[in-house]
Amino acid sequence: MNRLFQWLNRTRVFRDLSAQEFSWVLYDVGNSAYTMLACSLIPIWFKELAIGTGPGKITGDQATAYYSISISIVTIVIALLGPILGALADRKDKKKIFFQTAVALGVIFCVTTSFAWSWVVFLAVYVLTKILYQASLTFYDSMLNDVTTEERMDRVSSYGYAWGYIGSCIPFLVAMVAYILSGGGGILKNPLFPAMVGRIIGFTVTAVWWLLVTIPLLRNYKQSNYVEGQVTSVGAVFSKIFGTLKKIFLHDKKVLLFLIAFFLYIDGVGTIIDNCINIGTDLGLNTVGQVVFLLATQVVAWIGSLVFARLSRKFRTVPLILICIAGYFAVCLYALTLKTLLDFGILAFGVGCFQGSIQSLSRSYYSKIIPPENSGEYFGIYDIFSKGASFLGSAVIAWVKLAGGTINIAVASLAVFFALGFVFLIASSRQKNSREAAE
Repeated sequence: MNRLFQWLNRTRVFRDLSAQEFSWVLYDVGNSAYTMLACSLIPIWFKELAIGTGPGKITGDQATAYYSISISIVTIVIALLGPILGALADRKDKKKIFFQTAVALGVIFCVTTSFAWSWVVFLAVYVLTKILYQASLTFYDSMLNDVTTEERMDRVSSYGYAWGYIGSCIPFLVAMVAYILSGGGGILKNPLFPAMVGRIIGFTVTAVWWLLVTIPLLRNYKQSNYVEGQVTSVGAVFSKIFGTLKKIFLHDKKVLLFLIAFFLYIDGVGTIIDNCINIGTDLGLNTVGQVVFLLATQVVAWIGSLVFARLSRKFRTVPLILICIAGYFAVCLYALTLKTLLDFGILAFGVGCFQGSIQSLSRSYYSKIIPPENSGEYFGIYDIFSKGASFLGSAVIAWVKLAGGTINIAVASLAVFFALGFVFLIASSRQKNSREAAE
């Protein structure tokens, strides 16, 4: 395994990355496998367990609503825990410990999900896995300040998303084959290969991939930015977090306006990612066809992220993010016309063009405007705005569906968030952060 990683690091694509940068990029390759599973097969498996007419079964609309509510629960928990975990991880040599704990537990629960015997248990374990997964990303994102320089952040961050999209396809193809062999999509019927076996293979392959590709980062990462001293009590942690929030709200308008903009435009991004399969199934589209289009979208997202990584060498970060926001705005409006599988494919293509870039550029831009020694705490706050937005988006989907509305209207309504995010990001770019103001 080490020789493989060393060979990859010497290839033309990754030759300009340091060992720490390359290891950091690889974690995106690892965790993206779970993201892909959560966006595609997990909601399908959930609905297979949940929908029916027997005891304990529910309707399709109820399943969509409960799944959206579970996502909202995850976002609330992470929004509350993120700043606390981030502040604790900012202490010397603590970030790696928190990170590897979240990854290890997340991998264990990922495998455990496949053995769920009811939709309630399935959803409960899925929520636990998603919380640990999101917690690992809080620590991972804050590592960007440690593994690279400010001048290279856009490029390295974009590489992470780009290669994460391609890397996630490898375990996903195995999971997809297992899903089809177990009767998924009605293509094959094999009594010797029941649905549960397909789920076990899909979750296990994803978990093993997630763990193995994380190993280089665990070996090479060194926390160079940290806060001196130790946290003596929970009260001290909350005091520090409230102090930082007060500083942002009163003295750092650039960070504050960016967080508001991010809160608004990332709403649509997170909601569409989490509910992409629900969109297709609610329209009555073939599930295998949806998954194939989503797999193709990974390639589109890979190309899009690499294109924006190259553009970031010549253009400032904010205009590139604004282009991505405008692209998502158009995608939301296009959702009003969704009827066929081809329409779904066009929507997926549009999402793929900007999906990785809007997230990677937001992450690197935020890293540039915050104090590097407090990156864990600041990215915990970043998660409040990120996950809070996703909570609202998922709540909108659930509310529209329970009220009897269509999925088309629910997705189109997210365009408002992108429009407002566009305005606030422009306002943020015209401000100076606290460090620039002091200078």
